[in-house]
Formats: sequence, C-alpha cells, structure tokens
Amino acid sequence: MSALAFELPTRLEATEPPEQRGLRRDGVRLMVADRHGGSLLNARFHELPQLLDRTDRRVDTAAATRPATVAGGRAATSGDEPVRVNFSTPLPELVEPWWVVEVRGADGSAPARGRPGEVITLGRDRTARLELVAPYAGSDRLWIAELHSHADATVPELLWRLGEPIRYGYVDRRWPLDAYQNVYATTPGSAEMPSAGRPFTAELIAALPEYGISAAAICLHTGVSSPERHEPPFPERYEVPDETARLVDATHAAGGRVIAVGTTVVRALETVVGDDGLVHAGAGWTNLVIEPDRELGAVDGLITGWHEPRASHLMMLEAIGGAELLERSYAEAISRGYLWHEFGDSHLILR
Repeated sequence: MSALAFELPTRLEATEPPEQRGLRRDGVRLMVADRHGGSLLNARFHELPQLLDRTDRRVDTAAATRPATVAGGRAATSGDEPVRVNFSTPLPELVEPWWVVEVRGADGSAPARGRPGEVITLGRDRTARLELVAPYAGSDRLWIAELHSHADATVPELLWRLGEPIRYGYVDRRWPLDAYQNVYATTPGSAEMPSAGRPFTAELIAALPEYGISAAAICLHTGVSSPERHEPPFPERYEVPDETARLVDATHAAGGRVIAVGTTVVRALETVVGDDGLVHAGAGWTNLVIEPDRELGAVDGLITGWHEPRASHLMMLEAIGGAELLERSYAEAISRGYLWHEFGDSHLILR
C-alpha cells in the first residue's frame, strides 16, 4: 500500500465517459511530470505527440475488456438476495471451471461477505451456479470458485452471454462495453479496462509516427481491482512477444525512451528484464509488485490515470517519478480539478 495519502473530493470522481461531457476521448486533461527537471505541465491528451521525443517508443497492451460481472442471487433468510459476481481471472494453477471471483452487492458498490460452500445462481434464468470453494491467496474478498453450468458453458462463454462491464459505486449508470474498450484492443480477457489507453483515438495513433514516435505491444489481462481495498495486484496473465522485446531493447540502444501506456505494461515488461539488463520475450503469470525502491530496467515513462488514496499502484508511480514529484503532481491535480478513475484525466510521468 502506498504511503501517499490524500482526500479525494467526490466532485473529482468521473462518473461518465468524457464523450458525455462534450469531449473527444483525447480531449481529456494530461499532466506531464518530469522527474529529471522537476517540472509539471498541464496539457490536453491530444497534445501528446508534441510532448514526447522523436526517439520515444510507446508500448501498450492489446488486452480487451470482457463483460466480467454477472448478476446473481444467493440463499438468504429473506429469500434470494441479489448480488453481482465479478470474474477476475482463471485460477493460475488450474483450468476451467475454476476461477477467481469477487462477490459484491447488487449495485456493485461494495464487496459482500461470502462463505465456503456457498452457491450463487447466475443470470435471470438461474441455470448456472457458482460454488465458492475457499478464499484466494489470503484475501478476504476474492474466492476460488467452481462454475456449474447445465449447458457446459465455459466462464468466457457465460460472460459473453450474461455479463456486463464491471463498474464501481462512483459510476451511477450502465455504459455499453465499447465505452470500456481501448481503440487498439484486440484480445479479450481483461476483467477491467486497461484504462490508461482510453484517451487514444485512431487519429492520435496515426499522428504519433509522423512525429517519430514508434509503437510496440504486449498483452496483460487485468484482474479485478476492488478499489476500496488497496491490495497489491494478484497474479495476472501476460505475454511479451519476441518482436516487442527486440524493439524495446533497440529503443534503449539508440538512446530513446520506452513509454508504457498503463501500469499493466510496466508490470509485464519489468517481469521479463533479464540479469543482462535486456528485455526478453516471455509469457505466463506474473506476481511482480513494483515498490518505490525498485530499479526499473525496461520503462522510462508511464501514461496512467489518477489513482485512489493509498492505492498500491502509487508505489509503482513512485518508483518511476519519485515521492516528491508524485506528491506535487497529486496536489496540483486536486487543486486544478483533474478527474479520477477510468473515465477521468491522464498523467504522464517521465524518469
């Protein structure tokens, strides 16, 4: 958990996509925090090409968001108590039908207590059942669960049939799945949107190479964050292709910077840095947690959103930007009315 603590006013929580506020995706605000010079610059996301160097390389994640929450009901003394089940990831050690899940209240605003052996029926027809087997990895909110489906459906099949995008209490209405997709996403599998890339538009992506800023991609599928708990991230599936590893190493060899689009990209790339200091291709599950004193070997900058007070992701941001710059950035963001969460504004941190 990060030591950075602050009060987040409710008025700074973005409750709807920026398009509903009359903005393009790339019209959100962007603060640039430069650790080398100690400066803070306030801009708009569409100005990104002018804010990076010609030798920089952007690395994003191809992960696309799946509709990962399903309405259900649990046995209760008062009848069939409505809940929502957030499907996080397959269980790393096992295969279908075992998954890591989170049970939340019917409105999704807070986790709900579960118990081993409890059965939750899913969907309006209640033809699928989910059995909570045991707490996962010592968590008091995540469960190892087994799906029982009359149609022998897999969890991904069930989610595409019955699921919706995960949303938390600060989002007060449903939005379609495409509101939670990055324009470059190609590989469904993330429980939550890798939202650092949401401000990119097709036009902006096309403009970046004209400024000499090249691209590469990894894939890391996010689990559920349960933002009120501030837990470090649990193991997540990743893939760093050979081509991406080669391009990252070539960028560094040429004196350029690697700019990660999202904390998931940082986690994946830093997982595959070898003892030789180079990035190597790799795939599997990563349990890497980046803390402030870690020396980073792959990433020179990060595009990210604004994170909740004491969120574990802030430790990674401190490793990149340093504690003093991070504190000033967040104080500036609050004073200038930057917006938080997946539909909010952006932060570019440069080492």
